[in-house]
Amino acid sequence: SLLLQWNLVCEDDWKAPLTTSLFFVGVLIGSFISGQLSDRFGRKNILFLTMAVQTGFSFLQIFSTSWEMFTVLFLIVGMGQISNYVVAFILGTEILGKSVRIIFSTLGVCVFFAIGYMLLPLFAYFIRDWRMLLLALTVPGLFCIPLWWIIPESPRWLISQGRYKEAEAIIQKAAKINGIPAPAVLFDIAQMQDSKPEQQQKAILLDLFRTRNIATITIMSLLLWFFTSVGYFGLSLSTPNWHGNAYINCFLSAVIEIPAYVIAWLLLRSFPRRYSLSGILFLGGGVVLFIQLVPADYNILSIGLVMLGKFGITAAFSMLYVYNVELYPTLVRNMAVGATSMASRLGSILAPYFVYLGAYDRFLPYILMGSLTVLIGILTLFLPESYGNPLPESFEQMLQVK
Repeated sequence: SLLLQWNLVCEDDWKAPLTTSLFFVGVLIGSFISGQLSDRFGRKNILFLTMAVQTGFSFLQIFSTSWEMFTVLFLIVGMGQISNYVVAFILGTEILGKSVRIIFSTLGVCVFFAIGYMLLPLFAYFIRDWRMLLLALTVPGLFCIPLWWIIPESPRWLISQGRYKEAEAIIQKAAKINGIPAPAVLFDIAQMQDSKPEQQQKAILLDLFRTRNIATITIMSLLLWFFTSVGYFGLSLSTPNWHGNAYINCFLSAVIEIPAYVIAWLLLRSFPRRYSLSGILFLGGGVVLFIQLVPADYNILSIGLVMLGKFGITAAFSMLYVYNVELYPTLVRNMAVGATSMASRLGSILAPYFVYLGAYDRFLPYILMGSLTVLIGILTLFLPESYGNPLPESFEQMLQVK
């Protein structure tokens, strides 16, 4: 293993969680710059560029000659990984129609993430050498190359850049594939080029704290994303510490995510946001706290409780995106999601150290993660209820904190 290759044990055991944390530092940087790059250079170009970064630097990691070299490359892989994930999400939502868009952004993206997660322990079980395992996980990235000729650029982005003919060609092709008759001319290009866009009000980060109400919602949202991220990644990364076979435990940790995403989707469709989110956080945090009371002989029960905790926290994580979007007005909505997502990345950077505490006390990581998850479950009850309300367009239309 990589740990034995560079002797990351005893006095050097701190390097193992640092490696994972630095990967998430790369994720933090990538999530910060990916949106700006795709706004400037196009969704498709940045999608395939960042996929190339992830695949290329993962391949270079195979030839690492030291822990330091591996870790620096891992940070760059993290930047590419989150960037192509975010840009693919944006591209999909901009291309697809409303009815398909909701399924794509909830079940579609999340379930395929879980399928990839399930394949990881399967690969690792049969390929025990870390260099060969990394090679096997990197090669599938090459299969994405033919998608360049299949995936179109976002017509919405092309229109925003004044490239109307290219946008029209993509829409005409989509209509033809779907068997829908489209007008010969979709845009009056001369008229659209002459028209000047309305002057838009510019928002700054301080607008998220401009009134007591919005500042309270922002602070609570930042804490909610931060601690949910700690719980999700903490439980995901702690699978080697569970009783039984580490490969089976990792596989089960991935499998439990699929029903979690389905339940989250059903709750978002039919029930109030804050009660659903709070209840699922109470479930996840409560059962994780209960693990310390299980006798040492009841290994299966302990793993079952961890699985149930992972189920609750995963469902809550997938619901946060929708809830967050509904709380903020149009002017600062994108900025608010970006800020809370950054808080989530900070949580993922700290998560490996929560797992590391298990070296001192086996139950300490679960006590901390369970307590914090229950705490933010209580905090969620004080947020406004957005279910059934139209998206706010101005600060005056924002719902009030309970």
